[in-house]
Amino acid sequence: MEKKQRPPVYYSQYLQLDKILNAQEPESAKEGIKADDEMLFVIIHQTYELWFKQILHELDIVRNIFRQPNVADNSPDIYNSVHRLKRICTILTVLVDQISIIETMTPLDFLDFRDLLRPASGFQSIQFKMIEAALGLNYENRFGQEYYLSQLNEEDISRVKQAEAEESLLVLLNRWLERMPFCGNIYWGGRQDTKTEGHPFWTSYRETYAAGLAPVEQQNLEHFDRIFINEQDYPRDRRLSSLASRSAFFIMLYRDYPLLQLPYELLSTLLEIDELLSLWRHRHIHMVQRTIGKRVGTGGSTGAGYLKSAADSHMIFKEIAELTSFLLPRHEVPELPQQLKAELGYNR
Repeated sequence: MEKKQRPPVYYSQYLQLDKILNAQEPESAKEGIKADDEMLFVIIHQTYELWFKQILHELDIVRNIFRQPNVADNSPDIYNSVHRLKRICTILTVLVDQISIIETMTPLDFLDFRDLLRPASGFQSIQFKMIEAALGLNYENRFGQEYYLSQLNEEDISRVKQAEAEESLLVLLNRWLERMPFCGNIYWGGRQDTKTEGHPFWTSYRETYAAGLAPVEQQNLEHFDRIFINEQDYPRDRRLSSLASRSAFFIMLYRDYPLLQLPYELLSTLLEIDELLSLWRHRHIHMVQRTIGKRVGTGGSTGAGYLKSAADSHMIFKEIAELTSFLLPRHEVPELPQQLKAELGYNR
């Protein structure tokens, strides 16, 4: 069959440069006001939105992988997921660095056009809200709920609610972790149940962990018991289930085994995403403080105060980060049964 001849692709047409390069319409130009830095302000924020679109694209691919009934350990899926999450980290690093460019705009430069922007605000970035929802930030954990939808038009409200109605990466991660068999009981004496009470691994681990705690850290043992031992006391406000938490902890402890290296990279990269989002928010806070001081934001929020509170409360994967409180040095970690070692190695 003869291959169909495709028309030649031209650079500017392929990239739709006519649309992109003519999409900057500063409000100051419309009003006949000289404000040379508004072009920078527009281009910076358009660039942010393009990167947000790419992040959403990567997250959709990763979530589709974890929507499968079974994510095979020996398939390319886990590697592909880690690769795309690391790409998101690289993009977020660029977004943080991009603040240095906008910081070349002085407070007086911004005042030349700031009042013309009202009530538009970065708070109205629908894609950023969709990124947070796709990762796992739910409405109940959002700071400033009174601002959350009040400044959006009906179409954008619908888009945000649709994003929140979909299964987030955190929900899918929980389901994947629950399916991991290696921290169950079958490898320790043939028990088929999933209870940790009386389990030789958790009994041994708890004893060693307790012996190494300083007097001021004794409350950590109570928290350890609530997370790993006493399922009836498991904190109800945690998004990860007790089984998923145990699996994540097991991955952290035994990450050096071949089968757990990529799962560990996955968890570690999710924590890096949280860290970079927090860094981006804090850089944004300092930029706002430097540029408008204690004035309110153009959208009516409390400006830097709102941003700081959101940065403190919007950590999505903090439950994974908290598990590091219970780690032991490698030489104190319990030895795994031979069958389990074989399962976690290359020669399965």
